[in-house]
Amino acid sequence: MVHRRPSAPPILPGFTHVRLLGTGGFADVFLYEQNMPRRQVAVKVMLADVVTESVRRMFQVEANLMAQLSSHPGILTVYQASISADGRPYLVMELCSAQLADRFRSERIPVAEVLRIGVQIGSAIETAHRSGVLHRDIKPSNILTTLFGHPVLSDFGIASSLGAAPDAAETVGMSVPWSAPEVLLDETTGTIASEIWSLAATLYSLIAGRSPFEQPGGANETNDLISRITRSRLPAIGRDDVPASFEAVLRRGMSKDPAKRQQSAIELVRDLQRIEAELGLAPTHADIALDDWARAISGDPGEQTVVRAVSPRTPVAGRARRRRRRAPESDQTVASSQPGTDTRRRSATSRRSNIIATALILVALVVVGLGATATWLAVQNEDGTLPRVSDIRAEADGSEVTFLWDDPGLAVGDSYHVRVDDGTPAIQRSSEFAVVTEPGQRVCIVVRVAREGRIGPASAERCIQTDGA
Repeated sequence: MVHRRPSAPPILPGFTHVRLLGTGGFADVFLYEQNMPRRQVAVKVMLADVVTESVRRMFQVEANLMAQLSSHPGILTVYQASISADGRPYLVMELCSAQLADRFRSERIPVAEVLRIGVQIGSAIETAHRSGVLHRDIKPSNILTTLFGHPVLSDFGIASSLGAAPDAAETVGMSVPWSAPEVLLDETTGTIASEIWSLAATLYSLIAGRSPFEQPGGANETNDLISRITRSRLPAIGRDDVPASFEAVLRRGMSKDPAKRQQSAIELVRDLQRIEAELGLAPTHADIALDDWARAISGDPGEQTVVRAVSPRTPVAGRARRRRRRAPESDQTVASSQPGTDTRRRSATSRRSNIIATALILVALVVVGLGATATWLAVQNEDGTLPRVSDIRAEADGSEVTFLWDDPGLAVGDSYHVRVDDGTPAIQRSSEFAVVTEPGQRVCIVVRVAREGRIGPASAERCIQTDGA
């Protein structure tokens, strides 16, 4: 195979070039240091000799889509996009590692980690679908890993809008080992069903150590793979630690008949969460905006209230939950304190507030239930042989508290199980956890080491009280 030389890094105002990170068919990716705010970023730069009007449009689509979707914790963050002085479009992105694409071929990734990745990336795909966007190139190398060990979906370069009529002149890029049979047979350029197939094929690869229809030591040219994907039965994974239920979920997701697959990404996510429960693992949160559900509960399709399921690992999550609990009372107070307000309007507002309050209470009950489940799992699966976290330190800066601790000896695949007060535990690799509190509030934290469904002994509880208002 002939490899091209990487392009010259462009001069970008406010950024200093550091080194090359990788090359691709249409672009190179460089490590830059942003001057203000000072941080390292990845910059994707289009190749000068491929920049045509259609490529510019594709690049602009990618920039816009990722900017719209990147607030999701499972989608790569884009900071800015522009055109360099020499005419090459570029994207400035969060710096991540592509280690997952190498890991699945070089090491045995734990079942628990693959399930977690499936839930988190499946949630990102569901979010994209609800926004009317198909990714169309889901594969291991497009799942990156953040500094804190969270998987994120990247590269929306060949994404399209759901329901858009296929353009006869459109050239669709694809990665054959992870493309659905109907895509390879040119029956479609992509659907939700084909995305389900690609996600299931990606998870299969992570757990099997090879792409689904690849034959170790056999003929694995493009035509060989296409023939097997479109005609052959899916091979067994071949790992004795993979439960039959997990293999059955993946087999369903990769059915030759799109109608027999899970009908949405969230359906596949729920299947994966059930397997986590079956294995006694701490549940992985599905970060899905529940807008449609909230509107259905309110009975008002025009209602703009948004109820979101947010992972508690985000520092703002604690603050957001407290505000949501107080929101219904605030709405009722405002509605009832307006002098001369029409009775029917006040009644309608009150009904909406009560409906919203009911919805929020249901969400709170779900969160409490998950917390109780996780607590039970922690007790049932406690393993005294795992390392114990000690000497947790706390630093308060106004209403923000940062807890820090030393690594007690994490192994590959281990993570921290962090519980704040009596909330739902967060799972992370970082030995630092920030919480936003109310003035004068006392906040406590307990940390354990989690390994393949087992939970280590709890650290001593560390508490701190922030300054009052």
